[in-house]
Amino acid sequence: MTAAIAERDLADLGVFRIPVPIPFPQAGGPVNVYLVEEAGGGLLLFDSGLGTEVARSALEDGFARLGRRFSEVTRIVVSHGHVDHYGGARAIQEAHGGELPVLAHPLDIPKMAEGGWRWRDQAPRYGAYLARLGVPADVLAAVAREGERGFGMARRIAEVKAVGAGEVIATRHLSLELLHMPGHTPGLLCAHDRERRIFLSDDHLLERISPNPLIDLGPEGEEGWFRPLLAYLDSLERTRRLEIDLVLPGHGPPFGGHRRTIDALLRFYDRRQARIREVLGRGPLPAWQIARELFPAAKPQEAFLVVSETVANLEVLEARGEVARVLDGGVYGFGLAG
Repeated sequence: MTAAIAERDLADLGVFRIPVPIPFPQAGGPVNVYLVEEAGGGLLLFDSGLGTEVARSALEDGFARLGRRFSEVTRIVVSHGHVDHYGGARAIQEAHGGELPVLAHPLDIPKMAEGGWRWRDQAPRYGAYLARLGVPADVLAAVAREGERGFGMARRIAEVKAVGAGEVIATRHLSLELLHMPGHTPGLLCAHDRERRIFLSDDHLLERISPNPLIDLGPEGEEGWFRPLLAYLDSLERTRRLEIDLVLPGHGPPFGGHRRTIDALLRFYDRRQARIREVLGRGPLPAWQIARELFPAAKPQEAFLVVSETVANLEVLEARGEVARVLDGGVYGFGLAG
């Protein structure tokens, strides 16, 4: 069964996909919002899109094409705490005109709930860590501006209820088991219907791009609290063991062959780490300089993404004993071990 045929068949299972535009080209295309028919009527939403007017209009148009209304939404599951996945939830709650539960993993709730951390408060901590990775002051200023712009595209949610791995959400046709797959974020959730072999992967598994393993400092700004690529590689191995016929990703059309996609991702990371070892063969360097070698065309406002990608791969090499870091003059230098 091809992915194209399977997506048409999803309508018989009460599952519908609405692509919502986002201004982040690195994400791999519009973000997908999934509508899933509930057993007692109404709709479960898996993710909610961005919080911009353009995104809201696209979501409204998508509902209208399906002959549905925001008032039919009974609950929203947010896969993870990035603005393009939770940003539309508040507007849907308000359009609903009543209580509308929003569910997410507890590790990502502070990113999206009122009273959680805000970029303007966290920016100094992230800026200090990036400086220790060798990022220069002018680039740090660009990162701070880009962060403020991005987080401004989502409104905080008044209340988010915690759900965890193993919980099953029963809908009209599906039994969606929530699976904790940390990597892209600490609290990322996927959903798997074991009988139908359908997997809502959000940004955990994408067919055409690798999910960004982003720097995520601890609640008090602790370094090393979460090592995203190490966590992601473990999550990928657990995903490989699942029986899946169709992946419903956070960006792009549905696809099959999840193990083939995982193998391609693993080869990609192997090549990137080989390139890092090649760069470090010339001597120790700060992470920023390594990132410049890996991503020479990156713009200053993309520094957080490229440094995150670089550090995540360095952390894998550190864990394998292939790379060591030393703090010298307030800046980490990374070099080949041994």
